[in-house]
Amino acid sequence: MAKSVSEETILGKKVALGVSGGIAAYKAAEILRGLQRAGCSVRVAMTKRACEFVQPLTFRALSGAHVVVDDYAPDNPDPIAHINFSQSVDLFLVAPATANLIAKFANGVADDFLTTTYLACKAPVLIAPAMNTTMWDHPATQHNLARLRDHGVYIIDPDEGEMACGTVGPGRLSDPDRIVTAALEVLQSKVSRDSADLAHERFLITTGATREAIDPVRFISNRSSGRMGFALAEAALKRGANVTVVAATTTANAPRGIRLLNVASAEEMYKTVMSELGNATVFVAAAAVADYRPAMPSATKVKKVEATMVLPLERTPDILRDVSASRRDGLLVIGFAAETENVLNNALGKLKDKDLDAIVANDVSRTDAGFDSPRNEITIITRAAVPAPRRLPLMDKKEAAHCVLDEVVKLREALSSSTEVSSL
Repeated sequence: MAKSVSEETILGKKVALGVSGGIAAYKAAEILRGLQRAGCSVRVAMTKRACEFVQPLTFRALSGAHVVVDDYAPDNPDPIAHINFSQSVDLFLVAPATANLIAKFANGVADDFLTTTYLACKAPVLIAPAMNTTMWDHPATQHNLARLRDHGVYIIDPDEGEMACGTVGPGRLSDPDRIVTAALEVLQSKVSRDSADLAHERFLITTGATREAIDPVRFISNRSSGRMGFALAEAALKRGANVTVVAATTTANAPRGIRLLNVASAEEMYKTVMSELGNATVFVAAAAVADYRPAMPSATKVKKVEATMVLPLERTPDILRDVSASRRDGLLVIGFAAETENVLNNALGKLKDKDLDAIVANDVSRTDAGFDSPRNEITIITRAAVPAPRRLPLMDKKEAAHCVLDEVVKLREALSSSTEVSSL
């Protein structure tokens, strides 16, 4: 059996670990060790203020390499370290990232080694902020974080708890294990983008918002741009798959190279999916399908006469449930759970109730992710991984799509392995 993407690609990857000046700087040593245990090679760079909390010697002893603080220092063996340091790595991780450093990154200030490295870096950048709660909540900090997200920087939101200053709230550096996991996810996603590990798959993806007619001019619908479904389609296409998308109403642009089938209502989507399902090896239900529709839609425009209007509704077809129930051997079925409360529990219930191979959960009550946003923070739960979900940091939907597809690869490998064993 082939190795998983993570087993094949994480080993030997180069990570630049930046440490800025905060009390949480000592936790960077634990992050470094976690990356090394995963098979990564780690180089460390520090700000001068970080050295007041942890000595460079600590990181030199753990990494076995020179720790850069000032590239003009006499003991620096590389005169252009900010170029070589940044452009020879697979990931630039900063933990902790202070409010000051975040502001510099967001505004292109390059007044020390770490900030210069950021501007010279071509690899993905992941930061783990840590600061006082008031500083974290300040509009300036949130503005800078939003700008970094727009620049494609991955951000691991801090945990809530008691700060070193005694205040309680968000701002504490996220758990080192979570930071290491997020770093490995980004590394894995980066490699997956350039692979052809889905060349033998035929994807059928639903996306967009269905519309259920009340009359010729009014309808019931959902908030959905179609971005996530199209991101999945584009990512699958880049990884060699054949892709068909059944799209309801969308505001995002469909990627080139896919086969696009446009529909309007849940009923139309249901019929199209069922007619196309026989050609698919992977079905992904990313559409926002209306659960109810008017039981008796009017053929003419309903006039505004009465003070109130009673609109009888009926259930629409459950596309995901029926696809799962009618699946043939080898078809992988992936669902999405857009929730506003009890996100993981509701998603887990949907996974079990509809007998899915995996489900992608996200909190759509957030304003910085989910509906109408280019970013998403998702949790992936697979049948085999229950009850150990794979929680991902806030990221661009295109990156999130690759993370979902990484799970598809693992599911296919597991299914192929079990088939091989059963045939013996």
